[in-house]
Amino acid sequence: MNKLIGLIIFAVIGIYLFGAYRANTEFKDQQYHPQIQTKRVAVDQDKVVANFSKAIQIATISHDYPAPVVPEPFLTFHQHLQASFPTIHKVANREVINNYSLVYKFPGSDTNLKPALFMGHMDVVPVDQDTLDKWTHQAFSGTVADGQIWGRGAIDDKSTVMALMEAMELSLSAGKQPKRTVYFAFGHDEEIGGSQGAKKVAEYFQNKDVYFEFVLDEGGAILEGYIDTVAQPVGIIGIAEKGFMNIRLIAERDGGHSSMPPENTGAGILAQAIVKLEDNKFPATLRYTNLTFNAIGSYADFKTRFAMANQWLMAPIIKQKLLANQSTAAGLRTTTAVTMMKGSSKSNILPTKASVVVNFRILPGETDETVLAAVKEIIDDDRVSYELYMNNNPSTVSSIQSNGYKWISQTVREFAPDALVAPYLVMGGTDSKYFYQLTDSVYRFLMIKFTPETRKTVHGINERIRIEDYIEGIQYFHELLRKVSFDNEAPK
Repeated sequence: MNKLIGLIIFAVIGIYLFGAYRANTEFKDQQYHPQIQTKRVAVDQDKVVANFSKAIQIATISHDYPAPVVPEPFLTFHQHLQASFPTIHKVANREVINNYSLVYKFPGSDTNLKPALFMGHMDVVPVDQDTLDKWTHQAFSGTVADGQIWGRGAIDDKSTVMALMEAMELSLSAGKQPKRTVYFAFGHDEEIGGSQGAKKVAEYFQNKDVYFEFVLDEGGAILEGYIDTVAQPVGIIGIAEKGFMNIRLIAERDGGHSSMPPENTGAGILAQAIVKLEDNKFPATLRYTNLTFNAIGSYADFKTRFAMANQWLMAPIIKQKLLANQSTAAGLRTTTAVTMMKGSSKSNILPTKASVVVNFRILPGETDETVLAAVKEIIDDDRVSYELYMNNNPSTVSSIQSNGYKWISQTVREFAPDALVAPYLVMGGTDSKYFYQLTDSVYRFLMIKFTPETRKTVHGINERIRIEDYIEGIQYFHELLRKVSFDNEAPK
């Protein structure tokens, strides 16, 4: 017995030492370390803040289909861009796509260089009427107070549109000439899927045989207070995004009076289906968690490095911990969310047609077809029919070795040397999903610092951005444009 105990102790010590060795050797420092401090362009704060405040005051709201686009706000926004950026509108070739989306072309002197595309969107989500009195400043006031600019779109996503335009205006006004052709594309319906804006813009480029070195859209930020395994903030750059689909489950039954119900009503059948779906979630994978962690693992605490370096032993525990948090769980699997239910029109009427909508965010590697097949297998009930709508498959995964990723990530480190940089999987959808036929390098990042409190304001109450963050965003884009186009500086 003593010999057996000794062998067990020896084995445990051996496993620990092996795991500790892997924890200390598996993760290499992947961060770019700038040798010199980046010189930031001077920005007229009063001018750019006034321009941005005016942009927020223009209520370019996207309402769900089939509600039509309200033209006036978007046309007013176009006029505001023309008035605010006169040099751009002298130099650039501007195209209006499908009435409201905009494309700017800044021709480069070297036609052998593939162009780069920078994206943003002009539209914003509505403000719930029930929350109007909860805003510190009116939602479309563009109020400048407490060192911040307040209003819908301050972060999502007029900050991108206006910062890009300010950065380019500064470069062109200084007499600089692009070497690499640069395009800006600003969609008008990103908040409802981008089918009439960004999708039409992508078709416009396809028709002209324009292909890009890389595409940069919104979707990443510098996270503060989100990742507790490292002490530093982390700048996350989206290199892929989940797909999106809705499945409407339908159960059609004979109607009638509720006093004489069948064994299962249509609503009851769907209730059983819902329970099956929620009890049989899609399988979890650490593939994308690993992708992010590998970039910052050398800076993590020992306990986390030990677990992540020894997934042959620790994977079930890691998954359990991550799945316990809804924000981290979403990165591990195709998610299942029951969102809309419909039965009869009165409490004593049996529904002849009951329905429920289930929203899925699809992990790369799966498709709407594989998800639908899995749903049918899980429910396994011939009384249920299926209607698929509003579906987009997940994107492919862009390389972190491309010039585009290196330019973006290195500039982040130069502007925020205390922040680490890592690739990640975007949980939501962006306009950039339409551009994979035009490049294999699509990235998502906005130079803004996100805290859990800041994140709540996006699509929520009191959306706002700190003036210093907005100024830094302009300076970031100015430097990135310098590297990519004006000086065509090879990434390190």
